[in-house]
Amino acid sequence: MKNTFGQSVAITLFGESHGQAIGAVLDGLAPGIKIDEAYIRTRLSLRSARSNISTPRSETDQFEFVSGIHNGITTGTPIGIVIPNMDTRSKDYQITEHLLRPGHADYTAYTKYHGYQDIRGGGHFSGRITAALVCAGAICMHALEQKNIFIGTHIKECAGISDDSFADYRQNSPELKQQVKDVSVKVFPVINNVKGELMQQAILDAKNESDSVGGILETCVLGIDAGLGEPWFDTLESILAHGLFSIPAVKGVSFGLGFDFADKKGSQVNDSPVIHDGNIAFLSNHNGGINGGISNGMPLLYQTAIKPTSSISKPQPTIDILQKKNTTLEIHGRHDPAIVHRAREVVNAMTALILCDVYALRYGTDWIAK
Repeated sequence: MKNTFGQSVAITLFGESHGQAIGAVLDGLAPGIKIDEAYIRTRLSLRSARSNISTPRSETDQFEFVSGIHNGITTGTPIGIVIPNMDTRSKDYQITEHLLRPGHADYTAYTKYHGYQDIRGGGHFSGRITAALVCAGAICMHALEQKNIFIGTHIKECAGISDDSFADYRQNSPELKQQVKDVSVKVFPVINNVKGELMQQAILDAKNESDSVGGILETCVLGIDAGLGEPWFDTLESILAHGLFSIPAVKGVSFGLGFDFADKKGSQVNDSPVIHDGNIAFLSNHNGGINGGISNGMPLLYQTAIKPTSSISKPQPTIDILQKKNTTLEIHGRHDPAIVHRAREVVNAMTALILCDVYALRYGTDWIAK
């Protein structure tokens, strides 16, 4: 089972949704990085379930560092992170233990692990595991901010409702910088708060219908250097896509204009280079800050599609995997009517981990601490 991602800076995830604990091992991070636990708690809180648009399951996410940190500073050795599971109700899954939940990984997990997998709450496939990812990613995100690299993600679309777009994509745009910083700390991350209210109402409407909705996240990264990534199999796009597609419920990733490129002409989408304040910049950023698989110094811009939450309480056709017969499943328990607002912090964390890795590959592991 492959649970490790990254080359120079790597993360390994472990645990199950209803097990004793979940956790991560963050390896390859430079020594000398200050750990801000208050910052980490803030990032974890932005992933947490909130109000009636999220699951009633309430986890405090009290993390503990068991290695790799001494006196609040990284030592350079593997950082061990443990987060206990406190609010589990495994009995919710006993009644339907052998019924395959539509949209979930129940069948594929069964085929791979021959029925020995932990089915409670999705086990190791659960979005619960992303809390450990966010904790590790927050360490990297805070370190990147000390290097003036900022990551912000907003809900571009949810339930057919669209948020405003990020401001113009020039690296030195004060408005864009403010937007990125604002959405990175918002509980419901939108640029236009009125649109955000409409989205939240649509989530509640789906919940009242025993259903769920999905959405699209858009991420902007400011302050990164040109020259990150490789021209072929380790392009910056492919590494980011690899990491983003590893997040539960992610079904699509695109960069810059993404699929909208298909309807354009070259004259409409080519990003022309210019000299701006003595530096090389571009008149536009349709390519999302990447050319030939390598960052060009413009803001990174990409979108991540999040599917509707699979656990809904509507009756759905399925099968009993043991009796090999058709049946009907009506899921009970505690579930999110939407996860797009919680997933944004997972996307931020994965982005931070990947950027620390590609920076270490180009400049060495000590770059982040200098």
